[in-house]
Amino acid sequence: MLVDDKIFLGTSTQPEYLALKYGNRHGLVTGATGTGKTVTLQVMAEGFSAAGVPVFAADIKGDLSGVAKQGAAQGWQTQRAADIGFTDYKDDVFPVIFWDLFGRQGHPIRATISEMGALLLSRLLQLNDTQEGVLNIAFKLADDEGLLLLDLKDLRALLVDIQERSKEISTLYGNVSATSIGAIQRSLLVLEQQGAENFFGERALEIADLMRIDRDGKGFISILAADELMRSPRLYATFLLWMLSELFEELPEVGDVDKPRLVFFFDEAHLLFDDAPKVLIDKVEQVVRLVRSKGVGVYFVTQNPIDIPESVLAQLSNRVQHALRAYTPREQKAVRVAAETFRPNPAFSTEEVITQLGIGEALVSVLEAKGIPSIVGRTLIRPPSAQVGPLLPEERRAIIANSPVAGLYDAAVDRDSAFEVLASKARDKQLAEQRQQQDDDIRKTERTYQEAAPTRRASTRQSPAEAAMNSLARTVANRLGSALVRGILGGLKRGR
Repeated sequence: MLVDDKIFLGTSTQPEYLALKYGNRHGLVTGATGTGKTVTLQVMAEGFSAAGVPVFAADIKGDLSGVAKQGAAQGWQTQRAADIGFTDYKDDVFPVIFWDLFGRQGHPIRATISEMGALLLSRLLQLNDTQEGVLNIAFKLADDEGLLLLDLKDLRALLVDIQERSKEISTLYGNVSATSIGAIQRSLLVLEQQGAENFFGERALEIADLMRIDRDGKGFISILAADELMRSPRLYATFLLWMLSELFEELPEVGDVDKPRLVFFFDEAHLLFDDAPKVLIDKVEQVVRLVRSKGVGVYFVTQNPIDIPESVLAQLSNRVQHALRAYTPREQKAVRVAAETFRPNPAFSTEEVITQLGIGEALVSVLEAKGIPSIVGRTLIRPPSAQVGPLLPEERRAIIANSPVAGLYDAAVDRDSAFEVLASKARDKQLAEQRQQQDDDIRKTERTYQEAAPTRRASTRQSPAEAAMNSLARTVANRLGSALVRGILGGLKRGR
């Protein structure tokens, strides 16, 4: 049943395989709660990993973590293998790196404010058009003045500076109102209370650490602990979209490949598109369409295919459809949409079968020779080889302690950035005002001597603080220089 260059998914009237060379043509896994989507996701992740393809997947309920532990086939697994004639079935284990935006169940993941960009940050903060315009001005000002925006305190400091210089900045960049700045600051406070201060900062995630291969040739499966993150669904969706855009910006073009360089599973995909403005959906469609040429496969996992905008749905070539319920008009529409996306099978009505599938059954259609979709097959999904179900906390901790990125991201780094630069400018301004006041006082008390003494020329010599400030500004500007280029979603590209 197992063959080279293909992932065995299960059996319909024949074995159903996903060809690795079409793995970067993206895919969709859908189905109602409890129909087997998580097991299907694990089967696909194991298949890609075994083929040497790194995987990134969000673990919403913690169930996916078991892929890091040697399987011990349970009754249903061996029975399923027997039912589908899977004679090659055996227990296995896969290399895993655990990640967690909050740093509790995995290595911390961080990104800088500058890398996130104004478009994604505006959606995360739920800003209106006017407020988003002010945030765009803030990013443009930071780029022009060589200010590094690394964490939330950097952005707050910049907003305070903009408010104090509002007349000057409004003249150069456009109107900046105190009301809009106040609204952004309040949204930042809410975001911080949701735990986002753990995400913004350094050391920022290196994409190369998601693309590791172990010594046995298996791709590492990067698992994002998302159970706590789901309490902040907008942060979850924005983070995954940022990661997708980073993959697009960072990876070189490779064209058609024998297998993907990385496969990205986006669980609860509807969160990405809920209340998203059209401009963002257009960008997502563009990234999904173009990232294929970077060798990246994107697989959306959600309950209904209608959760995905049509422009994005059209990019998803490999489909696994678990059972859907059709009690309401919306659910009936979802069934029709799902059925229409498959190449018909003359042996059955796709629309009828979708509502009749049992747990672990799915309709499967993938790309075959010359990139043509296969005829949809009613498929019994193969059992996973690793443990099904979550690891124990102590097992997770042991894997984290021995992971290949242990120690790289665990401690936050807080280098000089916009907050420190603007604080230094404020201190210098205060010192200058104090010196001016002292000079005025001295002139008042020495007025009689000033009349007799030659007129003092105003010194043009810089104070030590002013010299240090100008040196820092030149250093930051030189460091950024050619790096101040923003990508398709507005995030700051890293220097090459």
